[in-house]
Amino acid sequence: MKNIGEDVVRVEAQALQALADRLAGPMADAFDRAIELLSCCAGRVVVTGMGKSGLIARKIAATLSSTGTPALFMHPVEALHGDLGMLAKGDVVIALSASGETHEILELLATIKRLKLPLIAITCDESVSETGRSRHGSTLASGADVFLSCAVAEEACALGLAPTASTTAMLALGDALAVALSHKKGFKEEDFANLHPGGKLGKRLARVEALMHSDDAVPRVSSETRMPEVIYEMSRKKLGMTTVADGEHLLGVISDGDLRRLLERRGKDALDLTAGECMTKNPKTISSQEFAATALAIMEEKKITSLVVVDEGKLRGIVHLHDLWGTEMV
Repeated sequence: MKNIGEDVVRVEAQALQALADRLAGPMADAFDRAIELLSCCAGRVVVTGMGKSGLIARKIAATLSSTGTPALFMHPVEALHGDLGMLAKGDVVIALSASGETHEILELLATIKRLKLPLIAITCDESVSETGRSRHGSTLASGADVFLSCAVAEEACALGLAPTASTTAMLALGDALAVALSHKKGFKEEDFANLHPGGKLGKRLARVEALMHSDDAVPRVSSETRMPEVIYEMSRKKLGMTTVADGEHLLGVISDGDLRRLLERRGKDALDLTAGECMTKNPKTISSQEFAATALAIMEEKKITSLVVVDEGKLRGIVHLHDLWGTEMV
């Protein structure tokens, strides 16, 4: 049985190699034209397909959405029974059909043409012209603005019937479109993180602003505040430190460590001092728009557990090491 499994993988690998060769050669112009249509899309990319092609279409739509291109899957049967309203001017349609003759997909052509929506067809037709159209291919390929071939020499199924190598090629072609499009748009790692706030990358690249304590949660005293009140503020806000500020202007900080060292040096006389006399001036700060990863790196380098958040000279908040635990970085 392992030989059968090996053969399946080899057949599909050969199909992908053939697809790569087409993209590097006869299908290069058509692929570039497809990317141009998608990058100029003023609406959404609507991906449609039936059966196994429909499953691949769902994945392509999801990949486009997660790489910065608004996209959705449209089931062709449901579209014919009331869901065609999801198509609107400004959209681009990607239609998947191995044969290019899927009845439900072809019935959508009239609406797509009436709305003057650009259509990218992905089928198993083999002939490709310089304009990206099928020379003597299927109805879908011939009617598309751009035709991309996912033709395969053979399916991996022993009977040569079940969509296997062809759907693998479709999936890879969809990934190629999504990745090339994201590159053309200048999609960055932080953009991906913003679209995946629940994922590990999204948490690691969360902004300090999303994690910091702000407003009344920020421990704050004036330079004239006596140390007993400073200690009370630190205990009440439970961040192991307090800022010393004049309005929104940061003057310094007092941490638990500062307080312990002060008591070791001055004993009970320390309680007669003011915050201004005990604070650490010019503490390390961070912008609210920096990444959580940057905040963690600073804390590790300086061996501290909190950072004051300052934007344009104004005190905005506090980010604490405990706040970074939920980002799965600590």
